Amino acid sequence: ELLVRESGGIVTDFAGGHNHFSSGNIVAGNPRIVKSIVQAMSNEISDALKR
Repeated sequence: ELLVRESGGIVTDFAGGHNHFSSGNIVAGNPRIVKSIVQAMSNEISDALKR
């Protein structure tokens, strides 16, 4: 996470939140790409993976 943040990126879970440490579900990259990935995934993944 530190490397991503130091380079200007963000790290979120599949729902765009900050629960990635406990869930193990990680989306990382520059803010624009992460936003696009999370939006695309939101309709495709189950509610269990969004937690």
